[in-house]
Amino acid sequence: MVVKVYGSVDASPQRVLACLVEKEIDFEIIPIDLFKGEHKDPEFLKLQPFGQVPVIQDGDYTLYESRAIMRYYAEKFKSQGTELLGKTIEERGLVEQWLEVEAQRFHPPVYKLVVHILLASALGFPSDPKIIQESEAKLGKVLDIYEERLSKSKYLAGDFFSLADLSHLPFNQHLVADLGKEHMIRDRKHVSAWWDDIGNRPSWKKVLQLGVFELPK
Repeated sequence: MVVKVYGSVDASPQRVLACLVEKEIDFEIIPIDLFKGEHKDPEFLKLQPFGQVPVIQDGDYTLYESRAIMRYYAEKFKSQGTELLGKTIEERGLVEQWLEVEAQRFHPPVYKLVVHILLASALGFPSDPKIIQESEAKLGKVLDIYEERLSKSKYLAGDFFSLADLSHLPFNQHLVADLGKEHMIRDRKHVSAWWDDIGNRPSWKKVLQLGVFELPK
């Protein structure tokens, strides 16, 4: 069965796509143009009442929230493709810990950088230099902790690639490719090596080939 993935080929939907590729699961992308407001369409809101992407439909099963979707497929197809949850309960605990760190510590400041550097004009409001400065400072402190962690293990949860690393791919990509903030990765030796590793995985390269982020013209 082919999984339907509703969303744009950017940001949170890319987490899901990378996971599906790693797990060798066939999928079909159903484009949802956020700039045209398609995520607020009544039919889409029947799938996702909060009007956000991604959403998946797997037969008669519907699920939203990108990290929940990743966990679902990593568990459902645990023996297929790349093992993304760890092999022991202790490894699973560390995967979950760093997934929470990504969601609660890394994502909020990097998301604000994307909004105020990349999207503000397209969304019709002025970029706020103070928010950019504060967000970069907060993100820098988070990456300093990553640097310490990655000095002791190849990946965040240990010496194995997991959902914890995969979940960082979309916004790490924005940092180095779109925001002019590549130094935040490159100035940290172990974070830089980690990005060179995960950013060159075949799964991520395949996701990037599906489409690139473009602002509305």
